[in-house]
Amino acid sequence: MKGLVRKGIPVALALALVGVVAAAASARVQAPTKQNATALACVLLPDTKSSVRYELFDRPYLAKAFKAAGVSYSISNAQGDQQKQRSQADQCLTNGAKVILVDALNSGVGASIENLAAARKVKTIDYDRLVLKGKASYYVSFNNVSVGKLQGRGVVAGLKAKGMYSKKPVVAELNGAPTDNNAKLFKQGYDSILKPLYANGTFKKGPDTSVPDWDNQKARTIFDQMLVRTGNKINGVAAANDGLAGAVVASLQARKLKPIPLSGQDATPQGVQNILAGWQTMTVYKSVRAEANAAAKVAIAIIKGQPVKTNATINNGSRVVPAIFLTPVTITKRNYELLFREGFLRRNQVCVGKYRKYCN
Repeated sequence: MKGLVRKGIPVALALALVGVVAAAASARVQAPTKQNATALACVLLPDTKSSVRYELFDRPYLAKAFKAAGVSYSISNAQGDQQKQRSQADQCLTNGAKVILVDALNSGVGASIENLAAARKVKTIDYDRLVLKGKASYYVSFNNVSVGKLQGRGVVAGLKAKGMYSKKPVVAELNGAPTDNNAKLFKQGYDSILKPLYANGTFKKGPDTSVPDWDNQKARTIFDQMLVRTGNKINGVAAANDGLAGAVVASLQARKLKPIPLSGQDATPQGVQNILAGWQTMTVYKSVRAEANAAAKVAIAIIKGQPVKTNATINNGSRVVPAIFLTPVTITKRNYELLFREGFLRRNQVCVGKYRKYCN
C-alpha cells in the first residue's frame, strides 16, 4: 500500500505540470473567455440582530422563488458588518451577478455597493430598506409610513382599552437605528398619529430615543434609563419592532411593573408570545413571503429582459425610484392565528412552554 502511494506522487506531479504547461500554452494563443455566472441573482441581507426575519423567512422564501424560476442565486448575510457586506457585493460581481438585491445595513454602504454595481452595468434592487442617494433600479418593500401609522394607532387603542386615554398618559418612543431609513419612515408614521395628541394635550410626550443598530441590549439599557428619568411614569411606548418591544417588556418585568400599551413589528414568535401574555399590544405583520416573492419576480424579470410592473414611486434623495409597495396588517390577540393560517409562523413556534395556555 505504501509503495503504491510513493509511486503515485510523481505521476500526479507530472500530470499537474503537464496541465500547467498546457494552460500556459493555451493562454498564449487564445483570448481570455468570460467565466459563466455562478449566481445570476445575488441577495445581500444585513444581519440577524435587528430581526430574526432575515434567516427565518427572507432566505428560504427568496431561495424557493429563484429555484422555481430556474435562476441561479446566492444569498449572503453580513451579520452587521459593513465591510463584510461590501465584500459580499464584490463577490456577487465576481460571480457574474446580473442583479443584486440590496438590504443594506445603512445607506452609506448601500450606496457604495450600488455605485460599484452600476459601474459594472449590474442592476440593483433596494429590498425592504431604501438606500438614500443610491442607484437602485427598483425598490420593493411595504409602505413603511403605513407601518408606523398602524403602530401609533395600536398604542392609542391600547391606552383606550386600559382607560388611560383621557388621563394625559406619558408616551415614550423607542425608535429604530438612526442610520436606517426605514426607522425614519416608521417614526414618521407613528408620529403622525401621536404628535397631534401631544399638541392638544391629550397625551404627554415622554422620552424619544433611537436605538443604535437596532440592538436589543442597547434598547434595554435605553428604556431602563427612560424609566429612571420619569420615575417609572411611562404609560405607553411606540416601539419600532418586536425586538425593541421585547427590551421594554424585560425592563418592566425586572422592575415588577405592570404591562403598558406597547407596539411592535415583524410578527416574530416572541412578539406574538408577548401579545398573548398581555405584555405587548400589537405587532405589524409584513408578509415576508409576499415581499420576497415580489422582489424575486423583479430580479427574474430583469435577468430575462422582461418588463417590470410597479405600483408606486419613492424619492431616495437624489432621484425617483420605481417601487412596489405591499400592505402591512395589524396583529393582536384577536387575529394572531392569521399568521398560522398563512404559514408565516407555526403554532409550535408560539404556543409552547408557558405560552401554551394562552393559545386557543
